[in-house]
Amino acid sequence: MDWRLPGCIRGTGPPYNMNSCICRWSQGHDWVTWQRFFDTSTDSRYFMTALSRQRWLVISHAFNMDGRAASHTITDKLPHLKAANVEVVVLSGVSGVRDPELEHYQLWPMGPAGIRFELRHVLRRRFNNRLVYRTLMTLATVLLLPGLIVEKLLRPVESSWSWWISAYFKGRSLARQQPFDLIYSTGGAFAAHLAGHALKKCTGIPWLAEVHDPMVVPGTVPVTRRQKIQADVERQICTHADIAIWFTDQALASARQRHPQLADRGKVMLPGIDKPFQVLPPYRSGNKFTIGHFGSLSPTRHLGPIIAALDLLNQRRHDLVEATELHVYGGSLDEVSLAALAASGVAQCLHDFGRIEADPSTGLSGREQVIQRMRSVDVLLLLHGEDAMCTEYFPSKLYEYLWMQRPILAVVHRNPQMASLIRGQGHVAVLSGEEGANSDGLSQSLANALELLFDQWRTQGLPDSGKDSPYTTEAAVAQLLGWVEQFDKSLG
Repeated sequence: MDWRLPGCIRGTGPPYNMNSCICRWSQGHDWVTWQRFFDTSTDSRYFMTALSRQRWLVISHAFNMDGRAASHTITDKLPHLKAANVEVVVLSGVSGVRDPELEHYQLWPMGPAGIRFELRHVLRRRFNNRLVYRTLMTLATVLLLPGLIVEKLLRPVESSWSWWISAYFKGRSLARQQPFDLIYSTGGAFAAHLAGHALKKCTGIPWLAEVHDPMVVPGTVPVTRRQKIQADVERQICTHADIAIWFTDQALASARQRHPQLADRGKVMLPGIDKPFQVLPPYRSGNKFTIGHFGSLSPTRHLGPIIAALDLLNQRRHDLVEATELHVYGGSLDEVSLAALAASGVAQCLHDFGRIEADPSTGLSGREQVIQRMRSVDVLLLLHGEDAMCTEYFPSKLYEYLWMQRPILAVVHRNPQMASLIRGQGHVAVLSGEEGANSDGLSQSLANALELLFDQWRTQGLPDSGKDSPYTTEAAVAQLLGWVEQFDKSLG
């Protein structure tokens, strides 16, 4: 398949004539009533003229937040969209860094929980003094407390939910000034999709929704308030989005099974990343067999499997464990990892480096430093997790790992597509959660894989693969532009 990015979208890109906006905010309506109003409003018709340039409204709550996968998924696309003659206007939260090269509007949410969430990031970025930061956050929390209590009682959902209202009003104002060709909601936070749906209903502009993570836990029926709201957001996307994108085959299949009306408007795109360096940082083997894990940990994605495997090897290959170091980057250790480590005999192997932040002295971002450290390890460890969501998502770190040219050892939980992708690139995928399997079997399989890699490292080394990753942002954008062009042609 030819993934070369076209220079333009060849004639697509007209502004759609907007019907007069009939949407008005009512003080007496909550957000559910507001959304039901949009569900029952009439879709507008679209009209096209022959222009070569497109103007897109991108709605991304986490835009330009260093180290956030939800940010990189959209920010990495921007150079390719620009090359394709797409003008991008961005609506985001205030937690990220404002992009000086774009028309970028940073918006505060309406609700107190969202304000408090954003304030944490803003104050942390502006004040290095922890005492000042804590004092200001305490003061803000006290002032917001009555609203926080009311919001928690009435709307027990993610803190950023109310941001959609701010994004909707700003997007509507911008569309009135100069129409957009496409509304592109991406996340992450479901507030972006609520805003995208509302703007489509109000303006008649086509809507593309890019869903990062499953909104309904596979194999479950939504029960809690939050689960029901997320399920309703998925319904809105499947019913009203002109193009709806998921990141795995199973995520799309599950959404389509719940909402058959989605039909062929649903697409699968592997977001990938472009080459994250101009010159490949050097790899040098040291006197220790270094395993590197990069990314956050949680009770459902923890170090238990690798610790159990090292414990098992310690009984028969003490030389291996003595020569092994496990380097962990990405934040604090979760309670399951801490408990497993405390009960093991291999605690001396672990070195916790925490989260890597931007370094003012070198000018390197956290992401750039992490890439250098990925290149410094002998083996990259990828932990998928062990909950039901794993069947429908890939860790974003996978795409970074594939560029590092280092051997990857992955623990993959009930996701054949992910296992096939990893093995197809010449790496090792150990399966977990398979029917009839148990934790002892996983530990043994992981220990065997580690032993083979260690022996190769000691005898002949683990050289770089020399292979570039085929899973690039450029390829993803070319795919996306193709869908948009196909949709435009379908309008006649």
